[in-house]
Amino acid sequence: MTAGSSTPDPRSHPERSTAGVGPWPGGPTAWPADSRFDPELLAHGDTRNVVDRYRYWRMEAIVADLDRQRHPFHVAIENWQHDMNIGSVVRSANAFAADAVHIVGRRRWNKRGAMVTDRYQHVDHHESIAALAAWAQARRLPIVAIDNVPGCVPMETLDWPERCVMLFGQEGPGLTEEAIAAAEVVVEITQYGSTRSINASAAAAVAMYSWVQQHSPLRPRRGRTVG
Repeated sequence: MTAGSSTPDPRSHPERSTAGVGPWPGGPTAWPADSRFDPELLAHGDTRNVVDRYRYWRMEAIVADLDRQRHPFHVAIENWQHDMNIGSVVRSANAFAADAVHIVGRRRWNKRGAMVTDRYQHVDHHESIAALAAWAQARRLPIVAIDNVPGCVPMETLDWPERCVMLFGQEGPGLTEEAIAAAEVVVEITQYGSTRSINASAAAAVAMYSWVQQHSPLRPRRGRTVG
């Protein structure tokens, strides 16, 4: 982004400033007259992990803009063993513009993998699966559990509900029996190698991408032929 340019569409081109940007060129007299911009960032530069569209923006302005375009799916993950994958799930939820992330069980979670994206992503807490299920039922949000258990449905064959809660378990044990019982459907990600399962945060990213492919009005539509 250059001084005086309009804010670019993040879907229109590759990111140009993955390492951050320095102070706004030209000094204070050249700063944009827009309340979304942060004077501290304009003066000293912006090295945050944000797309070019949000360079120099105040954090509150970024959250407000995201709130206008979040997708109507939620992501929930059980947190009984302080799973380190939770941070990565939050990061993916931010990348795919999930409505909110719900931590079920222990309130404290390892934020290292979130890479500060929890500042821009709504994160709620529920004491138990029963509490999450009651919250979802009150909002008529079906719970879609993701795990490879007997009787589950291949994700590739699922017609995702437009509004839903994706529920994930922890690395290793997977979802609890209570979580499975609370779900309207349990889906698995088809695998073709020798491993029994994939990383929990990777599974979450795959599920969110699958939903986006079916429902997001923001996804690119133009076809392209390779070869």
